[in-house]
Amino acid sequence: MSAKSAINKEVFLPHDEKMLVAVQVKRRTKKKIPFLATGGQGDYMTFICLSVTNKKPSHLSITKVKQFQGSSAFIKRSQWTIDQLRQVNGIDPNKDCPEFDMMFENAFDQWVAGSAGEKCTFIQILHHTCQRYCSAQKPEFINCQSKLLGGNSILHSAADTVTSAVQKASQALNERGERLGRTEERTADMMNSAEQFSVTAHKLAMKHKC
Repeated sequence: MSAKSAINKEVFLPHDEKMLVAVQVKRRTKKKIPFLATGGQGDYMTFICLSVTNKKPSHLSITKVKQFQGSSAFIKRSQWTIDQLRQVNGIDPNKDCPEFDMMFENAFDQWVAGSAGEKCTFIQILHHTCQRYCSAQKPEFINCQSKLLGGNSILHSAADTVTSAVQKASQALNERGERLGRTEERTADMMNSAEQFSVTAHKLAMKHKC
């Protein structure tokens, strides 16, 4: 099981939530943490996760999840509602890069994702989700490539692919229906011809007897 699948199973499913996307990150700038607060837990992996409740009305959250070295458990460290997100900074609108910033009402973090592709997928799905679910003020997305905010996004591409598949299937069914219709018409014509031939033959036979 992948780390992200395990996070969904351990952190979100028990609370009747579903994880939509997650990105593994590291801080671009080290945060000053008091010595006593570290607890001697050593290295850890950090994931930023976007989740939604299964119950309606839907509530979305952005959660910071950590896994400490030597442990298989994933621990929820911080959580914000989607309405507390104020800004997402993609850093460079002209090229793929793994860096991005997130600003909340009471927090600001500078991250480096595991890869540029992983960051792009996260921002893409986050933006799409904000447009769909944010009822109040929507967060600002700055310095993000246009492909992440619409147009050629993987979400639109996926939707286009599904739509195209449905259209092709519908067209195939229509064509099949037309072929079946033509076959039925030909069959009916043949049956009518056969019936007419039978009636004519019967009349001729009766005349011949007379």
